[in-house]
Amino acid sequence: MIKAINAGPGYPGVSMSTKVVDGELLFLTGHAPVDGEGEVVDGDFEAQATAVFENLRITLEAAGVGFEALARMTTYLIDVAPETLASFKKVRNSFVNMDCPPANTLLKVAGLYDERIRIEIDGVAVLPRA
Repeated sequence: MIKAINAGPGYPGVSMSTKVVDGELLFLTGHAPVDGEGEVVDGDFEAQATAVFENLRITLEAAGVGFEALARMTTYLIDVAPETLASFKKVRNSFVNMDCPPANTLLKVAGLYDERIRIEIDGVAVLPRA
């Protein structure tokens, strides 16, 4: 079980930390905006962000859980312009339960492994004990 611990009214909709009550950890490698063939998803930032979250969903479901199990994520962005951040939040909120969001560190980076890629996310999920 994951419990969000929030810092107060200055941070609505943000988990400042998460507490793992019970379970085993699943470490998620960086997920990029690639399709089932491993090709980079073309399109705007929102299309790439959606592909990343879809890939995270596939990985989590393969482990027998969903986004509710995601305790922590690190988001790597090439661009942190206001419209990019708004698009990121829109996509994230369509996948993640914002009543108990994972702790998230968002980093602006100079580049990722392919110059076409604008977003990558890694994370830690909590699996129920068997």
